[in-house]
Amino acid sequence: MPNLKSHLFSLPEYLLLIAVLFYWVSTAIILNPVAIVLAGILVFQLFTKNRIVGIVIPSILILISLYMLLALFSEFNEFETINAQALKLLAMGLTLFLGTITASVSMLYKYVVDENR
Repeated sequence: MPNLKSHLFSLPEYLLLIAVLFYWVSTAIILNPVAIVLAGILVFQLFTKNRIVGIVIPSILILISLYMLLALFSEFNEFETINAQALKLLAMGLTLFLGTITASVSMLYKYVVDENR
């Protein structure tokens, strides 16, 4: 059971790694330096459990996701009528960015609050 518990405790890192891999695939650029660096840092974090990296990375990802939510709403407002394409953009964007924020907040909670206990 401790092995399952440790994997569940690392769930935010896995979810963020999946989001980075989704970003990497969706850009269709094989040598995407941003995705490579983010994936490398998250893999490093999975193995080392460094507290400082565990606080900095989710904080940066929260800020980036909030910025991207603003960009998403701006792009959504450019549609003259709300059609299927606009709703698809909104649904995918909200799912991706709110999921990233949720995983980042849970990772922050893990490294800030649980480390103090």
